[in-house]
Amino acid sequence: MNLTRKIALLLLSAVITLGSFAPLSYAQSTVPININTATVVELVEALDGVGEVKAAAIVALREQLGSFVNLEQLLEVKGIGSATLSRISPVIVLE
Repeated sequence: MNLTRKIALLLLSAVITLGSFAPLSYAQSTVPININTATVVELVEALDGVGEVKAAAIVALREQLGSFVNLEQLLEVKGIGSATLSRISPVIVLE
């Protein structure tokens, strides 16, 4: 077998193997996150579809309110609608 074919087969097997793993950035958290104490980074990592801007807005609203008393208060954050709230609420706790 020539060198070019060996390299091609090696690359193909690497692509197939690596393609079977989900990237860490797309992994959803199954660990509950307390939105009354979480940092921006923790919110980004734990909440599907929440980036740095939304996470910072969540923290800012929390500081304004003192703390969240119900999940529906997240609807006040620009970019969080009922669909997003439904998607992220299973991993959120209020403590």
